Amino acid sequence: MHDLHTAARRCLEATDPAEKIRLSFETWAALGEGLLAPDPASPAALPIGPPGRPERPRLVSSRDLAQRGLGTAEGRAALVHAIAHIEFNAIDLAWDAVYRFRGKPDAYYRDWASCANDEARHFTLLSGRLAELGYAYGDFDAHNGLWEMAEKTAHSDTARMALVPRVLEARGLDVTPGMMERLRRQNDERTVGILEVILREEVAHVAAGTRWFHWCCERDGIEPEATFATLLNDYMNGSLRGPFNLGARREAGFSETELTWLQTLG
Repeated sequence: MHDLHTAARRCLEATDPAEKIRLSFETWAALGEGLLAPDPASPAALPIGPPGRPERPRLVSSRDLAQRGLGTAEGRAALVHAIAHIEFNAIDLAWDAVYRFRGKPDAYYRDWASCANDEARHFTLLSGRLAELGYAYGDFDAHNGLWEMAEKTAHSDTARMALVPRVLEARGLDVTPGMMERLRRQNDERTVGILEVILREEVAHVAAGTRWFHWCCERDGIEPEATFATLLNDYMNGSLRGPFNLGARREAGFSETELTWLQTLG
């Protein structure tokens, strides 16, 4: 039997998107077949650094990203590219959760390996849509906000579970319905169909974050709702604004108290 942590590191380090996708699918399949398991004797995780990624897209500040309307094919392609970049980062985020945080129940590793497999499939769908629009991943600039948060939380599984799935990835639950509506107005049902799949499956990913955040809090004897609010303030200065997709967040395990509190943030 081979070590899951080592396999996750291989996925993380792959620089070519096609190779990262292939390894992600293979690793998830091997885990399901019982060919991989987390090995307690696996070498400790290396300090976090940039994951394997292609030379393009060029990474810039989010403030420097060009704003394009959806009334042109280029504008729609830019939106698809932005989502594809999020999904590409999400593959690495899921594998880093497998690689970095040791000594968890088997269900933890299955959850995040499953998420990585889903994100790889989402990236494949979006890459295909980009090709249909005449573009490829890397043709537009992108930002590195998701991975920057991974680096900030590499020392704490509690902070990672709170802030990556339950804050940054949960933003997808909030904004995707609006994007779908705008795309429908442009008669782009092909992209809408892909986003419907992603939105449905991302609820389960945020729910996994909720589940393991609560597990970490119970392990450490701390109260989850107060801890979540503290972490949000410490890492993001409370800079989370609505509107919030309350139904999807409720499905993903947010409590009514949390949802009421989030709506006070603006």
